Amino acid sequence: MSQIIWIARHANRLDFVNPDWFLTAERRYDPPLSEDGFIQAKQLANRLKREKIAHIFASPFLRTVQTANAVAEVLDLPIKLETGLSEWLNPAWMTEEPQRLSTSALSELFPRIDISYTPRIAAKYPETQQQVRARSGQTARCLAMEYSPDNILLVGHGASVLGAAMGLVGEIAVTEVKASLCSLVKVVRQHPEWFLELKGDTSHLTQVEEFVRFN
Repeated sequence: MSQIIWIARHANRLDFVNPDWFLTAERRYDPPLSEDGFIQAKQLANRLKREKIAHIFASPFLRTVQTANAVAEVLDLPIKLETGLSEWLNPAWMTEEPQRLSTSALSELFPRIDISYTPRIAAKYPETQQQVRARSGQTARCLAMEYSPDNILLVGHGASVLGAAMGLVGEIAVTEVKASLCSLVKVVRQHPEWFLELKGDTSHLTQVEEFVRFN
C-alpha cells in the first residue's frame, strides 16, 4: 500500500518584508502573507494541481491558512485546521501566547475551511524545540494513519514542517530537510516504510530565500 504525505511551509510573511509591521499589529505573532508570499502560494498551488491530494490540513495561523487556501482553490478541496501543525510556540520568539483569529472568523474569510473538523493534536505555549518536533511528528503520523491510503497535504511552519517529516522518516529529516519558505517535502510510504522523495523542493518558485528564516 502506498501513500504520499506532502508537507509545505507557508509562503513569505509580511513581517519578514516589513519588520515594522510587528510594532503596531493587533496580532503581532500572526502576520499575513506578504505581497510576494501570495505569488509564492499561487505557484505552490500550480505545482500541486496535478497531484492526487484528497485532504488539506493547515496550521490555524493566518499565513498558513492563506497558503493552504491558494492550493485549496486550485484543487477544489476544503481546509482542515489542525493545531498540531502550529508555529513553534517558542518563548524566545513570543513574549506571550500568540493571539490569532478564531476558527469562525477564519471561516468567514476563507469559506473553504471545514468547521466540522476537530483538531487531533494540541499545541501549548510555551514549548521547547523537542516538544514542537514531538507534537508535529505525532500530528503527521496521526493524520497519515487516519486518512490512509489517501494522499494528504500538511501546511505548516519551518519547525512543524521539519517535525512532521521527522515523525514519519525519523532523525534523518534533521539533516536532509531544508524547510525554506513555500518549500515542499514529499514523503512516500511503501508499507510499512516511509521514504523522503523531496526534501524542501523550491523548483516551483520564481523567488527563493537564500537563508532559511524560522522566526
